[in-house]
Formats: sequence, structure tokens, C-alpha cells
Amino acid sequence: MSKLALLGGSQIITNQNEELFLWPIVTPEMEEAVLEVLRKRKISSMDITVEFEKEYAEWLGVKYALAHNNGTSAIHSSLFGLGIGRGDEVICPNMTYWASCVPVFSLGGTVVLADIDPDTLCIDPQDIERRITKRTKAIVVVHYSGVPADMDVIIALARKRNIAVLEDCSHSHGSLYKGQMTGTFGEVAGFSLTSVKSFPIGEGGMLATNDRQIYERAIAFSHYARHNDFLTLPDLKTGAGVPWGGYKYRLNQLCSAIGRVQLKSYPEQMVEIDRAMNAFWDMLEGVPGIRSHRPSEGSGNTKGGWYNPLGHYNRDELGGLSITRFCAAVQAEGVTACEPGCNIALQTHPLFNTLDVYGDGKPTILANAHPETDPRQDPQTLPVSTGIQAKMFQVPWFKKLDPEAIKPFAAAFRKVAECYEELLPEDPGDPEQIGSWGTSTLTVKR
Repeated sequence: MSKLALLGGSQIITNQNEELFLWPIVTPEMEEAVLEVLRKRKISSMDITVEFEKEYAEWLGVKYALAHNNGTSAIHSSLFGLGIGRGDEVICPNMTYWASCVPVFSLGGTVVLADIDPDTLCIDPQDIERRITKRTKAIVVVHYSGVPADMDVIIALARKRNIAVLEDCSHSHGSLYKGQMTGTFGEVAGFSLTSVKSFPIGEGGMLATNDRQIYERAIAFSHYARHNDFLTLPDLKTGAGVPWGGYKYRLNQLCSAIGRVQLKSYPEQMVEIDRAMNAFWDMLEGVPGIRSHRPSEGSGNTKGGWYNPLGHYNRDELGGLSITRFCAAVQAEGVTACEPGCNIALQTHPLFNTLDVYGDGKPTILANAHPETDPRQDPQTLPVSTGIQAKMFQVPWFKKLDPEAIKPFAAAFRKVAECYEELLPEDPGDPEQIGSWGTSTLTVKR
């Protein structure tokens, strides 16, 4: 009988320690902070949220932070803060969560998709340069799965061409690029703070910037009841009183209270997660077919809280074994968090090809594009981001450093990789589409 559980052998993990994965970590201080908001009936007030913003800005090292009801709203406001409007082009990585760029359409802009680097999974600076036109107004940089993008090259390119940079840091809370926090390089940054992120407050988002005009434009756009206290620029004060975009993106104060407590504990939590995840990957060093998705040692780069941890897969080292078959075998060993893939390339979705969202009589992606251009692209022009899904897989996200408890998980991956030949005869291959439009619960379409 085979050693592999998928083929009738014994399963490695039969009793999982849930403490390794418990998230968010709810403390008595956090509970008391939420109860205090309830007791004072301040759920929809702003005083606690304002304090959270100040403390978040201080932690990040920027002048201004503006809390939102979710990360998508923070990105939307950031884009408006940059002045994105009709006819403007915004370059975004083709492989990311949709919220990184879809709000561009509602502002009358056009999304131009760029390819990614196969190692970092972040936007490829060389491909950015190929996509720039005289209509390019901003570049969205996503620090995918917490790995920082190549900010030196991207910022230099943006400054040379007078293009703004928006950092989507929804995966990279506390990640460092050469020792500097992600979210502090571009003109503005957006963060998602949902309960599945590495900085969880329940449901929320944050805009961060050093630019007063961006900050105030974001308030004018979508923050009801804050105009009188926070708008100082004359051209913005003239329109005070009603959110310009017609949006109400205020964060509720239950989440703000959680966020203030989370700020105290997150640095220590990051250290614990980083040690646990690196311990896991160190146990798998040299195993054929798989390698870690993490910054190289000594680079000055870190992954913060390691949101959505992934591994690279090389089928050639395992006799051509499909990633679907590999992950199924690992799951059979008791590792539930081993799905194949990552985000599906945006270029393949109808929204970026044929859908007419706003009744323009043409695909939305063409509605405000230059009449002589067509931003829709053939997959061959984005080869990395349209093929990377069969080369990535999800790994367990450990929140606690417990080497003895982590060892069986690493052993499951090692066991499957070492016994790959037994999986080849009945390998059905990969389905046509691998991955998902989200990230926290990756799935495979069969």
C-alpha cells in the first residue's frame, strides 16, 4: 500500500491544534473597548475613530489617516484624492484582488493592466513602463501576499514621468521594503482591515497619505459630517456639507475601538507570525517542486503579518505532476489549507472585456478610453499573470510559533513531494481555470 493518504496510506495530521490558526486574537481589553462604545451609545460617532486615525498615522509614519468602512472604499477615496477622472488611465497589476482597480471605472477612468514579476507576484516595473501613455495618471502597486514590490524602481519611474503612485497595502500591514514600511512610498495608500486580514478590526479600511490635498479630497468625496472640522483648502470648503461622490464611507466606532487595541498588540503578533511562518518554510528548504514565497534573507524586506501565505510550485521537478493533484494529496494528509492557485488574472473577467456596467452602449473598459486605443488585452501580452495560477499554492497561516506542532504540516508537504511518482498514473491534470477572484478562501473550478 502507498504511504500517501490519498492512495490509502496513513494520514499525517489527525488532530489539528486550532490555537495555531485562531484569528483574530480577541483579548479582554478589546472586549472592554467594544463594550464601552456600546454603553456610551457612540457606535456612529466620530471621536474614537478620529483617535484611531491619529494613532494609525503615527504607527505608519505618515501625516494623515482616514478611516473607511472597508478597504475597497479606501481605494475608491484614494483614487478620487489623486484626481482620477474621465479619460485618465490607471495602471494596475493584472493579478490582484479586483478592488485594487475596479473603482477606477466609477470615476470615469480607464484601467490598464500590467504583468507581474513571477517571484514577488507584484507588478513588474518594466511592464509598467511599456503601458505608460500621456493619459496615465496613476500606478496602483499591490504588495501581494505581503511581499513588497520593487519600490525603488517604481517610484523612480513614476517621478520621472510625473505619475502618482497608490499603494494597495491590504496584504502588507507592517511589511518592510528595505526597512521602510509599505504604504509610505507613494502619494497615497489604501489598507483593508477586515477580520481575515493580518491587521483585523472586523470590517474597515484606511487611507494614508502625507498630502493634505489628497486627504481633504477624500473627505469631501465620501465622509459625511466631517467637512466642517477637517476641510481647510478653500476650493474644497466651498462644496462642504454634502459628500461630492454621494458615498458615505464612515467607519463604525465598534471597529475603531478594536483597531485602537489592535495597534498595541499587532507589532508583537507580527513577530510571532513571522517566526512561525519562517520556521515552517525552513523545514521545507530543499524539498523538490516547492519553494517559499518570501523575501530573501538580508534584503531588508519583510512580509508583515504574512496575509494569504503562498508557495511556488515547479511541476518539472516532480515529473510534471499537476498542482491540482499535488494539493489534493497534501489535503488528504490533513492540511486543509492547501488550495492550488492565487488570484485569477483580471484580464480574463468579462468586466475587463465585454460588460457594460453604466449603460454606455459599449463595454465599460472602453467607455472612457481614448478612441484610438483599446485597453483590452490578449493573454499573450500578460504571460506571467495569466499563467501563474498553476504555479502557486496556499499554505497554512500559522499565528503561533510552536515548532513541534508545525512539523507535521511541513512533513505532509515533504511526504507528497517525495512520493510524487505514485501520483502520476492517475493525474487528471489541471482544470482550465485555477484560483479565485478572492484570496482568503482560494477555490478550484472543476
